[in-house]
Amino acid sequence: MTQPDDPHAATNVRFLAVADAAALRDEALQRILDAASAAIAQRGVFLLVLAGGSTPRAIYRELAHATADWARWQIYFGDERCLPPLHPDRNSIMAGSAWLDHAPIPRANVHSIPAELGPIEGARVYAVELNDVGEFDLVLLGLGEDGHTASLFPDEDWGVSADAAAAIAVFKAPKAPPERISLSAHRLSRARAVLFLIDGEGKRHAVTAWRAGAQIPATAIQPAAGVDALVVADLLVAEARS
Repeated sequence: MTQPDDPHAATNVRFLAVADAAALRDEALQRILDAASAAIAQRGVFLLVLAGGSTPRAIYRELAHATADWARWQIYFGDERCLPPLHPDRNSIMAGSAWLDHAPIPRANVHSIPAELGPIEGARVYAVELNDVGEFDLVLLGLGEDGHTASLFPDEDWGVSADAAAAIAVFKAPKAPPERISLSAHRLSRARAVLFLIDGEGKRHAVTAWRAGAQIPATAIQPAAGVDALVVADLLVAEARS
């Protein structure tokens, strides 16, 4: 069970402590399935944005064994590396091997970012695809060691303005490959719910900075309902004692 942490944190962020990586996986899995059931009951479709990275992979593996109304799920991606379509480092390939290739989700319902076209053209094409997509029902995001989320990095344009493109080109990612495509902060914020998934010792500084009010990229995600951040409790407790 999650527990709210730090009542002094930014009012739009609810930091929720979980015991360990397994508890984070189980909590996130249930939240995803509950959000899907509610969205389908209310609107007939579930619009989900996936995160990349090792923490979501464990959740996706569990989704591969779940029972859901898969035909009503529409899958999008928060960011992608500009690599060939079948490159193992692409988020779409990771999500496919862990989950999407093993669930009866229609191929047309999986909207991969065409990052093989390069950052500029790929971002343009994906932005056009998102033109007719309304609010996402749930956005999954991670938190990098430098506070980045999706492929929105410190000291770069996060796409926070109301006229920002839905997808933006990234040229200077600090880890290879430097060229990527990311949904803008403004588009990621057009969501009924946003869930950050945070585990790993390397995230400690970013979590501390976020809770202290530092303007890291994660703070640019500002949905009307606020943000939930599932954080392995050791990161929060250790910082409280330091």
